Formats: sequence, structure tokens, C-alpha cells
Amino acid sequence: MYQEFFHLTEAPFDITPNPRFLFYSAKHREAFNHLLYGIRERKGFVQLTGEVGAGKTTLCRAALEQLDQHYTTALILNPMMSADELIRAIALEFGLPVTGLDRLTTMGVINQFLLQQVERGKDTVLIIDEAQDLTDDLLEQVRLLSNFETDNRKLLQIVLMGQPELRDRLNQHKLRQLRQRITVRFHLLPLSREEMAKYITHRLHVSGGNGKPYFTKPALWRVHRYSGGIPRLVNALCDKALLAGFVNETGRISYKLVGCAIRELEGNI
Repeated sequence: MYQEFFHLTEAPFDITPNPRFLFYSAKHREAFNHLLYGIRERKGFVQLTGEVGAGKTTLCRAALEQLDQHYTTALILNPMMSADELIRAIALEFGLPVTGLDRLTTMGVINQFLLQQVERGKDTVLIIDEAQDLTDDLLEQVRLLSNFETDNRKLLQIVLMGQPELRDRLNQHKLRQLRQRITVRFHLLPLSREEMAKYITHRLHVSGGNGKPYFTKPALWRVHRYSGGIPRLVNALCDKALLAGFVNETGRISYKLVGCAIRELEGNI
């Protein structure tokens, strides 16, 4: 609604994980490098955690874009399923014909597929998002997948992404076998106020903004206070603030307009 008013080419604060809008704060750059390092160096397991909306999925998609034709990838977005369903879902993501097969046979098909990938000079990567929802049984199944290996290399690189609860769960004594296999870990922290200001400017620039609209310093302070530096909350609030600017026919997003946006988000209009 406000894009035409502000002469923007697209919505700057959409909450979908579009890598083109990824802002590389120092934290996000480090997380990105950890992901690529773990995958490219065949470290077996990579663990990426962070608060809801911190940007983990966007980072993951950006990392996937850096992998060339020598990589085959599978992405599991919702792991809340039984062990049989998870193994089948992984196989299907790799395009394997396993419908109707039991878990043991499906594991055999996956193993054969991984060996074929090695013969073709390819690495295989499995990414599981929302991994904090995996039960202990499912985490054990994922660990067993990491057993697929030759004498000198792992056949499958596994990335576990999730909320801070994942980190807490993996610290349990009963999951020590899995935890010991995770050699690359990173916890993504929220944006500082300075980083958040650059993040907002970056997204407006990518959307075609040319200095307008702009957020005043008090407005930025209020956005950070409300969002805690979590990108998804920043996006939600800034989107509402731009709508308030459109309604008031101004490109100057003030402390007051952000307050109006907060009240709308909270349902306190």
C-alpha cells in the first residue's frame, strides 16, 4: 500500500527469508562463515542456534546459494514427525524412490545414494530447521545418519538449526554421543542498536529507497527497545511504521509514529 507513496520497488520489511535482503552484521557474517566452513570442510555436524526471528533461516538460504553443482542438498523445515516419517522425508527430499519401504530399507537406499554422490565427486548436505522440536528418538536417528562414512570421509554433512532450547537439550548427558560429533557451533545473538539502524537502512536501500522514508534517532531507539534487536520483530514494527507514515503522508518516521505502530501490533488501537 505504501510502496508507491515512498517510491519503493518492493516491500522492504517482508518477513519471508529472502537472502537478497540479508544484512551481514558482524554476528551474521560470523554465523554465515561457520555454516560454510562446516559444510565445505566436511565437519559432519554443524549447529546454529538463535532466538525466534534472529535470521537463521535466511542465513541458511544464503549459504545454500554459495554452494555450487558439486553439492546436493535437502532441507527439512518441520521435523515434528515419527522416526520412520523423518527418514522417509529425508530420502524424498533427495529425490529417492522410497515410498512403501520400511525404515531399515530406506536407510540402505540413502546409504547407496550417498556412496553414488561420492563417486560423482559431490558432497551431500542435510539441513534440519526447527531442530529443537526433534525428540530424543529423532535426534538418535539423525546421529545414526552421520554413521554413513567411508574410511576417510563423512558421506553426509548435517546442519541442525534451532532455537536456544536446542543448545540446552544437546547439553544433556544422554545426548552426549550426538553432542560430541558436533564440531562447529554458533549462537546468533540479536542486533545491537547501531547494527539495527544499519539493518533498516540496508533493507530500505535494497527496496529502492533513496533517503526516504527515514527513521529518526528517537524512532530507532524505540524500535530497538520494542524488538530487542530481533530482525523479524524489527521487520514487523517497521512495516507498520511505514504504513503509519503513509497514512500521515510523511517520509519522516518519528518516535510517535513508531508508537502508533507498536499499539497496532499489540492490538491496542
